[in-house]
Amino acid sequence: MAGDTQATATAHVNVALVKYCGKRDTELVIPWTSSLSMTLDAFWTTTTVRFCAEAGEDQVTLDGAHLTGEPRRRVTKFLDLVRPRTSRAGRFVVDSANTVPTGAGLASSSSGFAAPAMAASAASRLPLDTTALSRLARRGSRSAARSTIFGGSALWHAGHDDESSYAEAVPAGEGVPFEPVMVVALVDTAHTTISSRDGMQRTVDTSPLFRPWVGSAAADLKEMRDALAQGNPDGVGEIAERNALGMHATMLAARPAVRYFTPATVTVLDAVLELRRAGVSAYATMDAGPNVKILCHRADADTVAAAVRAAGCPTAVAEVGPAARLVRT
Repeated sequence: MAGDTQATATAHVNVALVKYCGKRDTELVIPWTSSLSMTLDAFWTTTTVRFCAEAGEDQVTLDGAHLTGEPRRRVTKFLDLVRPRTSRAGRFVVDSANTVPTGAGLASSSSGFAAPAMAASAASRLPLDTTALSRLARRGSRSAARSTIFGGSALWHAGHDDESSYAEAVPAGEGVPFEPVMVVALVDTAHTTISSRDGMQRTVDTSPLFRPWVGSAAADLKEMRDALAQGNPDGVGEIAERNALGMHATMLAARPAVRYFTPATVTVLDAVLELRRAGVSAYATMDAGPNVKILCHRADADTVAAAVRAAGCPTAVAEVGPAARLVRT
């Protein structure tokens, strides 16, 4: 159609090594804690956004299916942030494809909103720099702030308002060479029964362990930055594991409890402990779902993956992923 513009962007998921849990400001999506993540090469979202002058309403598809209800509302609400910034009249046509299972605690929303943020901005001809893109993506999904433009490791500053809450790249350390790999134990790739959004909010509202965890997370972040700067892989793994298990402890203490662990999850966590007892540097982290991500050295990835499969779970192996990028405009 005359006057239409479009752009396609690809963004990779990221997994937080130091987590956030819950929002201090739900409208601006300001978290209680800063967080630090690793971008993965194995999972990504590709989104094409067309700014259509003649469309009557926004159209949103994911993996070939038209979104309806709350999933569609989340996307259109996000597009409403872009619309006022452009002088163009019309609606958006959004088509996304995921290589990562959606809503299973595998960080699908990090790439799932980072890619539309970049594509919608380009289609609308908005000259946003990397920091502005990070802020915009944050409004769609919290962890998307870290996936928007950064490969490797990214630090999301919690901030206190829209301007101060954004992510930036974390430079690699100069110590011991560390080429991290994440072995993902695919315990269950179905939608979780409690969304991360609802689970975190219940935890913030009712868990007596939440405020102490916020304080410990700040200390974890400082130690994680030091471990990364020193190139200390065991330090990175130890901090990531304790931070994740601490977050899940706060969730278990919520009223009623928010529990993402399954028996298979515990079996995989036990396998990680056995690997460490055998001298393999392997450390677990988890998000709001039953799936376990295991941080290890590249040289140990096959050993770790074999142990997870022996525990009864299929695996995916991910190395450090690239920054989000425009595929075409």
